[in-house]
Amino acid sequence: MTTRQEKIQGLLKQEISDILHRDFKDPRLGFVTVTDAEITSDLRHAKVFVSVLGSEAERSANMAVLKKAEHFVRQALGKRIHMKTLPEIEFRLDTSADKGIRIFELLEEIKHDDEEQS
Repeated sequence: MTTRQEKIQGLLKQEISDILHRDFKDPRLGFVTVTDAEITSDLRHAKVFVSVLGSEAERSANMAVLKKAEHFVRQALGKRIHMKTLPEIEFRLDTSADKGIRIFELLEEIKHDDEEQS
């Protein structure tokens, strides 16, 4: 990955997060956090990873809202940053936080079991 790609990924993450929290006024969108962004080497496509709090149904509903908001986010992004070619935006659900919580819970269970056996 080039330095330019890294800088653009960081900029996308920051600006899209700001757009979703300040400019996007859809009441159906819950608490969404932009966790990462990946851009292709030709800078034409970007995957934006988001973490969504709530149940599985709430996550699905939020992802559907974000899917419909991709065009709006791209337009708002075009007003904020100036690039020769603005990347197509695709939102993806980031489940790494859930995996981390699950690992923490398993470690706590192991610790609790060890304390009981001692």
